[in-house]
Amino acid sequence: MSGAAIVLLILLGLIVLVIVAVVAAYNKLVVLRNRFKNAFSQIDVQLKRRYDLIPNLVETAKGYMQHERATLEAVIQARNMAMAAGKAAAQNPADGGAMEGLVGAEGALSGALGRLFALSESYPDLKANQNMMQLTEELTSTENRISFARQAYNDAVTLYNTAREVFPTVIIAGMFNFTAAVLFEVTDESQKEAPKVSFS
Repeated sequence: MSGAAIVLLILLGLIVLVIVAVVAAYNKLVVLRNRFKNAFSQIDVQLKRRYDLIPNLVETAKGYMQHERATLEAVIQARNMAMAAGKAAAQNPADGGAMEGLVGAEGALSGALGRLFALSESYPDLKANQNMMQLTEELTSTENRISFARQAYNDAVTLYNTAREVFPTVIIAGMFNFTAAVLFEVTDESQKEAPKVSFS
């Protein structure tokens, strides 16, 4: 075999090796992106459950808290804003703006719920209402599920972002427009805890 043929085979082998590396890196990024999108869908399921519970909670409280109309309306308004932000984020969890909008809307909803539960402490009959106790128990359970789902999502986003930032995958990510994903983080310390819903 001549020297030119050997050089040609070596070059061909290097080209094949580069193509295999590019395909492997691309496929890895696709898998990791799909994982964090799936993890977000698990958050979305729990957020929808939470949004469905809130009108029932407000309706139950309305009968007892007639003088607190502004608080009840603020909860419903915050819920509606969070639902709209959740729909936008669910369409593309990789959209940083949509995720930041969802985080802000969820923070506002948590704040409104916190005010509702703080006010409800002043109404003993409401605290003793069986329907209210059941709804608050379901809401507490849902808040815990949201926390677990958010942790799984953040873990998946971290894996994806790390994979797209390391060499040589960063080159592939840039070539094929794999943008950074945004964590679902609560930045306001007062919103990091779930609303207190104890009616004991």
